[in-house]
Amino acid sequence: MPEEAKQASGPIRMVAIENMVEQIRYKGQIIARTNKLDSAIMGSGLVGFILGLVFALIVIILPAILMRG
Repeated sequence: MPEEAKQASGPIRMVAIENMVEQIRYKGQIIARTNKLDSAIMGSGLVGFILGLVFALIVIILPAILMRG
């Protein structure tokens, strides 16, 4: 009789464990995507900053040079 009780509760426990594993897997995927996005932003941040600085200098210095001439 005790063996039958263990067999009856077995599938219920497996469903609960499978649900927890699926939630952990989902959260792991979200964390991985967030890390990839952060890495991409940090990797292109320096290039974007330099391009922005060069553009700002051109917009400020070019009119000053043209007004002198």
